[in-house]
Amino acid sequence: MMDKAFYGSLTRIADLGTWPVEMEPQDKGVWRNGDYAVAEVLEVSYPAERLELIDGRDVELTVGDWLIGALGVRAATLEATGSWRDVEADMILHSLTGAGLLGRLTSKSALAPHLAKVRYLGHVMVDGRPSNMLDWVAEVEERPIASPVVLVIGTSMSAGKTLSARKIIRQLRKLDMTVVGAKLTGAGRWRDVLSMRDAGASEIFDFVDVGLPSTIVEEKLFRTATRGLLSRIASAEADVIVAEAGASPLEPYNGGTAIEMLKGKTAFTLLCASDPYAARGIMEAFGILPDLVAGPAANTLAGARLVERLCGVPALNLLETDTEPALLAMLRDVLCSERSPGIGAA
Repeated sequence: MMDKAFYGSLTRIADLGTWPVEMEPQDKGVWRNGDYAVAEVLEVSYPAERLELIDGRDVELTVGDWLIGALGVRAATLEATGSWRDVEADMILHSLTGAGLLGRLTSKSALAPHLAKVRYLGHVMVDGRPSNMLDWVAEVEERPIASPVVLVIGTSMSAGKTLSARKIIRQLRKLDMTVVGAKLTGAGRWRDVLSMRDAGASEIFDFVDVGLPSTIVEEKLFRTATRGLLSRIASAEADVIVAEAGASPLEPYNGGTAIEMLKGKTAFTLLCASDPYAARGIMEAFGILPDLVAGPAANTLAGARLVERLCGVPALNLLETDTEPALLAMLRDVLCSERSPGIGAA
C-alpha cells in the first residue's frame, strides 16, 4: 500500500476520509458513472497533463503514484476523448482531465498534453459499498432563478468562454453588483470555476457540486442534477448570475439542454466563437441571437467586421483592455434598467 495518494479535484464534494481509504476491486459490470476509484500511474509522457487537487493546486504525477478520481466520459473536440465504458480486461485507464476524470482514452489530438496512463486498483468503499459522487449530494429545496443571467456559450472548447466570463464578472463588479459564477456543462475542472471567484464572484458553483464528473450523461439525469444546481445558485440571491456552458451546445455535454433550462432567465448572451462562420453556424442551429460575439472570431478587426456582417450582432476582442468600456456599457444597458436609481451609474 502506498503511503499516500493524490485526491483529484472531483473528490472535493465528498468526505472520503484520510488515506488509506477502504478500497475493493469491483467487477466492471457494476461500475457506474461517477464512481470514485483508486488507480496507479503506469506511464507519464511529457509535456503531461498535471493532476488538479482539491484545493485547486496542480501536482506533477510520476510513475508509481496512486490517485483517487471518478469514472467518467470526455468528448473534447480539440483534445481527447474517452470513457470508463471502454475499459478492457487489462483494467487500463487514463486520467482524461486534470481533475482526475478516469476512463479509457479512445483518441487524442497530437497538440494536446499527454494523459497519464493508469491501472484500476479498486473502488473507494464507504460504509461497505462503492462510493459514487451522487452519494455526496444533499437534497435542496427547489428554487427558481430570480436573478438575471448572463449566459456565456461557445462554438467549441477553447473558444474563450471562461476568459470572457471573468471579464464580464469584473465589469459587473464595477457596477456594484454581487455576482455568482457558475459552470453548467463540460468536463470537471475546478480551476475554471475558481478563476471566476478570483475575478470577483461572491460564490461559485458547477456541475461537480451536484455529482457529475462531466455532463456527458443521459438528459434525464442532467436535468435532475441541473435543477439542483440552479436551486443552489438561486439560494445565493446575487444581483446577477454569470453562467458558462462549457464546450458547444452541439456537443454531447447537454449544453443545448442547459440553454433551454435558462430560457426566460437569460438577460444577455455572449457567444464565444472560433471563427465568424462557426458563430453563424451556432446561431442557425439553435436559433440563438447573441447580444455579443467574442473569442478568436473577433481577435482582429477583419474578423469582427465579418462577424457583424454574417451574424448582424456586434463583436468585441475582449483580450484588449480598450474594449472594456463598450462591454461595460452593454451590460449596464441590459442589467441596470430594472435596478434602483443610481445603482451602477458611472
